Amino acid sequence: MRILAIGAHPDDIELLCAGTLALYSKKGHKVFMCHVCDGNLGRMTQTSEEIVKIRREEAMQSAKVIGATSIWAGISDGEVVLDLDSREKIIDVIRQANPDLIITHSPDDYHSDHINVSRLVFEATYLANLKLWVKKYPPSDKLPYLYYMDTLAGINFIPTEYVDITDTIETKIEMMMKMDSQLDWLKDMHSCDAPDFIRTVAKFRGFQAGVAYAEAFAQQKMYPQGLTRRVLP
Repeated sequence: MRILAIGAHPDDIELLCAGTLALYSKKGHKVFMCHVCDGNLGRMTQTSEEIVKIRREEAMQSAKVIGATSIWAGISDGEVVLDLDSREKIIDVIRQANPDLIITHSPDDYHSDHINVSRLVFEATYLANLKLWVKKYPPSDKLPYLYYMDTLAGINFIPTEYVDITDTIETKIEMMMKMDSQLDWLKDMHSCDAPDFIRTVAKFRGFQAGVAYAEAFAQQKMYPQGLTRRVLP
């Protein structure tokens, strides 16, 4: 399969679903990681132009850990809004990957960029398949399944499926540690130690799933995407 994860900021995918992406990659599936925002506000000590370059390189290094392809939508932090231009950017992202499965933010997360990315992905998932919507990339050749990943700390999220990431928890942490510019930011802004946060949330979800470490997901139910089989690893 072709798997596309779409996160708002460079580090969101790493925090929320990288263990599952690592499993897909280990099983021979093609993985794409899209960071919608360029991360230009996620630092106190550089200019926006400098931090964009740093975070782009970090995103590519993170994807490289599992042999994934990194895609960049190039929207500024805090400027993900529900308009046609943003929708078309996400359509182009989906068409580049031509995925069988898309994973993105829950529509009930804490950050406006997360919430709006979730909505834009929902809108674009169907529209990317329309042959007469002519844009930069050719239309996707299938309607992908859509799954929402956990929220930060699992708040306001009710999982419908879990993925056992016991074998890839360290790979997930390795991917997050490539986001070096964000490690101090998370500590300063949210009193969050990234490796400890990842292990704590994964252990919490693992306890619910009966395994050591897990990631949580919920499928977006929509016509005509009914499922009689499991597509998560």
